[in-house]
Amino acid sequence: MDRTLTRREFLRLISAGIGLGMLNACAPATPTPQPTRAATPIPPTLAPTISPAKDPTSPMFVVAYQTSPKDAWQDRPTRTFLGLNGSENVAPDSNLDQYGGWKARTGKKTGFFHTEKIGERWWLIDPEGNAFIHKGVTSVAIQETPKSQAAFKTQFGDEKKWADATAQLLRAHSFNGTAAWTNDRLLRNAATPLVYAPLWSFMSSYGKKRGGTYQQPGHTGYPLDCIFVFDPEFEIFCDEHAKQLAATKDDPYLLGHFFDNELPLPASALDNYLKLPSVDPGRQAARDWLAARNVQPDAISDLDRAAFLTFLVARYCKIVATAIKKYDPHHLLLGPRLHGTAMNSEAVHRGIGAYVDIASINLYSSWTPDPARMDDRNRWSGKPFFVSEFYVKGADSGLPNNTGAGWVVKTQKDRGWFYQNYVLQLLEYKTCIGWHWFKYIDNDPTAPNPEPSNIDSNKGIVSNEYKPYTALLDTMKQLNERVYATINYFDTKKWS
Repeated sequence: MDRTLTRREFLRLISAGIGLGMLNACAPATPTPQPTRAATPIPPTLAPTISPAKDPTSPMFVVAYQTSPKDAWQDRPTRTFLGLNGSENVAPDSNLDQYGGWKARTGKKTGFFHTEKIGERWWLIDPEGNAFIHKGVTSVAIQETPKSQAAFKTQFGDEKKWADATAQLLRAHSFNGTAAWTNDRLLRNAATPLVYAPLWSFMSSYGKKRGGTYQQPGHTGYPLDCIFVFDPEFEIFCDEHAKQLAATKDDPYLLGHFFDNELPLPASALDNYLKLPSVDPGRQAARDWLAARNVQPDAISDLDRAAFLTFLVARYCKIVATAIKKYDPHHLLLGPRLHGTAMNSEAVHRGIGAYVDIASINLYSSWTPDPARMDDRNRWSGKPFFVSEFYVKGADSGLPNNTGAGWVVKTQKDRGWFYQNYVLQLLEYKTCIGWHWFKYIDNDPTAPNPEPSNIDSNKGIVSNEYKPYTALLDTMKQLNERVYATINYFDTKKWS
């Protein structure tokens, strides 16, 4: 007898890359009438055998990765949405409001985004008072390189058509927002607007005006890793810089404001400031701080170093937060986007805790985010967190993939599986309230004078000619459109 494939088997085959043509080939053909004769036994039609390591519904599923294109391929255990028990019958989230908030879980309606802890889980609460998870993409902007510009003119023709098509692309794959380095002006006026979170670069903008900064891969460099937070002019600059925020202070689609990107905040900050020239305000501030603690420069302990770093970070956050709130009292303070040692520093998180609403982490070098690390950050700051950058690159993109921090996997589908594994861990942990994929469009290797970490890599959800990576986006969508159902599953151990 023939055996009909179950829905789970069908999804397993599709997810493994077996197309409908192959499924039809496996199906029994319609028999041609034959003269009556003795029946011949027909063996059962069985689904092709799939190794558990290649089966996305299996707990043994793995994805091959490289740390860089020169390294050997290795396998990583990878959890997927289809691997969750009972997930094959889960419908996309419904009962959503215009922002993408979930009407089944509610908080206080204020007309703007804010955070609330409901039970044991932190949430964003949208302007309508509904629970919200920010599923965003960074750098959603028109790429200004000759190759990308030629493709832009062919596909879109003008900025308005690009904005409408791009917002629709994101919405169609259940993203509800954008983040740093996005053209917010164009996207906000799209037919289907998204929830946005701009980056204002207070310190790096001041540094460019002051002088003394330089370009490092992915961020701005400072002398001896000493940001200019003790300059008397910095506070004046921040007040002036923040005036532009008044233009959007009443916009309900605005989530909040990022302060800066990847500031150097090392454990050695105190030692570094003491090495600055004698006329530098930072050196004098460090000496005054030591004197107030009655500590000699040759007797500094690690406890002193940690305390100074907390003092430094708190001063920076207080100055920027005060300026922002003066001109925009309504929206969230998203803080500096932390990276490297700073994102795992107790001293740094204690410094930001009093002045931000959400801790923002650019979290690389983690295939699966570490729950212990997430717990530490929440305990130190007392705040929920965003992952404000993460991505993985595909070897099938045709790009060299030599620059940037992300892993390399073999295919766009594997990029999607990485995304699911990473996001599932964030959803299971009750203090993460959003994530931002870096980024919208691939690097263009023909670009003149590119930023050093963005030269030649497949980071985008679209190519550098604006062609969507369908296998990646469809796999992202499979989880994105079931985020609230998945949270309910993790919290209650059932799907409804």
